[in-house]
Amino acid sequence: MVKQFKKFEIWSAVGTIIFGSLLHFVFDWSGKIKAVALVAAVNESTWEHLKLAFWPALIFAVIAYFVFGRQERNFCFAQAMKLFIMPLLIVLLFYGWLVIFPGNFIYDIAIFVLSVIVGHIIAYHLEISQLKSNKALACVIVLLLLYMFSTFTYFPPKNFLFQDPISGNYGID
Repeated sequence: MVKQFKKFEIWSAVGTIIFGSLLHFVFDWSGKIKAVALVAAVNESTWEHLKLAFWPALIFAVIAYFVFGRQERNFCFAQAMKLFIMPLLIVLLFYGWLVIFPGNFIYDIAIFVLSVIVGHIIAYHLEISQLKSNKALACVIVLLLLYMFSTFTYFPPKNFLFQDPISGNYGID
């Protein structure tokens, strides 16, 4: 089972990076359909970029749950931690890096890729660990993240994370 988890996390990371990168453009490609805004970035705010890691990773986790996750005690917790850690790392690395090197999109891409890879590595180690996981906590984390990622594009708080640095707007105009 360890090899299966490793393969899953590698392919999930690659898929998250590819599909997440495409989600950066999907809202515009769709003709700005509001339903597409649920999963695709609608502006250049930090929040909208967090969705690029969250939604693809969630989709891969749901698929993997039906393949082998129901039999593994740490699977749900590992996936929930990945979904939590990736956006957290993106925020911490982006704003930490911004202080040193302002405004370079190559760093932004590198931060996205690094955060996805680290999230998947942590999930893999949690999946194969002998730690006792907590499925209830995993469910709470995933439900809270689902609520936030489903709501804040349409009703963003007036906070720097949600403000488009180019237009100054929040969420969908």
